[in-house]
Amino acid sequence: MPNRIEKVNSLLEHEIGKIISRDFNFHGTLVTLTHVDATANLIEAKAYISAFPEEKTDKVVEVLNKGVYDIQQKINKMLNMRPIPKIIFIKDKVIAEAAKVEELLEKLKKEQR
Repeated sequence: MPNRIEKVNSLLEHEIGKIISRDFNFHGTLVTLTHVDATANLIEAKAYISAFPEEKTDKVVEVLNKGVYDIQQKINKMLNMRPIPKIIFIKDKVIAEAAKVEELLEKLKKEQR
């Protein structure tokens, strides 16, 4: 059975994802909320963001962090939970690193042929 933090993470991920897709328009950029990681005391939650093309990720995170107050207000109205963690958007570096590894593997495959 999932513990409280896992449930909160899942709930926040679902709700933040809906808000991002409904209220933000990043023209020509695919934005993904990869996961949410709330602290044990539920004071803050880090929301990890990836974007395609990769070079726009920093700008997307910046825009989301500027609009975090509105996102926070919407989540406060949606969820019947106290406390609601303070949301911080962070660039998910794991996705970028995985893409680099994939690229290197493809390069090696071509060289072996």
